[in-house]
Amino acid sequence: MVTSQHEASHRIFQDRPELLTPVFRLLGVALPENPTVEVITPDVTETRPIERRVDTLLRVSAPNGRAFLLVVEAQRRQDREKAVSWGYYLTYLYSKYHIPALLLAVCQDKATSTWALGPFRIGVEGWTALSVHPLVLGPDNVPMIIDPEEAAQDLPFAALSAFTHAHGPEHMAILEALVTALGSTGDRKTFDHYWQLLDAGLGDTPARAAWKDLVKMAADIYFPGQGTLAEEKYLEGQTEAILRFLEARGVPLSHTARERIATCTDLRTVDRWLTLAATATDADDLFSDTEHPQEQGE
Repeated sequence: MVTSQHEASHRIFQDRPELLTPVFRLLGVALPENPTVEVITPDVTETRPIERRVDTLLRVSAPNGRAFLLVVEAQRRQDREKAVSWGYYLTYLYSKYHIPALLLAVCQDKATSTWALGPFRIGVEGWTALSVHPLVLGPDNVPMIIDPEEAAQDLPFAALSAFTHAHGPEHMAILEALVTALGSTGDRKTFDHYWQLLDAGLGDTPARAAWKDLVKMAADIYFPGQGTLAEEKYLEGQTEAILRFLEARGVPLSHTARERIATCTDLRTVDRWLTLAATATDADDLFSDTEHPQEQGE
């Protein structure tokens, strides 16, 4: 089943093709200087009854005209059927485009990345008809980027580091470095882009919860009141929590009170209301606090 985590783990290569330069250097594979990277259709269906799609398919072209295809697959677990699928992808694409093809597997745990190295052989005992040798990125070979300055120099690679070490003990340090680097850019669009990418790509891991908390704090520090997507999502979740909490406790709320809570855009006010919601007996208990005059004037 295709999940948002699966999508984000390979789409980063579509969104940030410059990531290929440090990745190929890391893997020890030659990459042409100043290559042109083109995203092409991932459809490798040959006949209608059997539909096959790779995750991401890139065409990497050198200035001298030479080119190769790169299949990027997000691999979350071991799967013996991949020997067949990956072999099919590479041979079909070579047949269709008449240029060499490589396959890159992006993994989030050591067991899967070790397995993904293969080689995957197809044939009979004593004779291999086809052998597939994937390139693999995982916790074993992707560096842990824990320095904010280093992360700021290459945000896509820092994001890849966060993906591949999502299950590791250093995930918090990696995420802290990345969120600090993002905040220091002062670029709201970049901040929002990586907030969404990591939120999806970290999937059901401890790192995702940590990422949400870090992003909320960073949005408050670097973009207070500027309505970043991270800030909007956080505010939406907090105001919904306040309303649900009050409803569960049987606290009466007028339409005006509900609207005021739901539309508040001040982070400190919303956080304060969430705390007061635990003891409030009516809406006035939330709104009577004058600690933050800014909210009172809304």
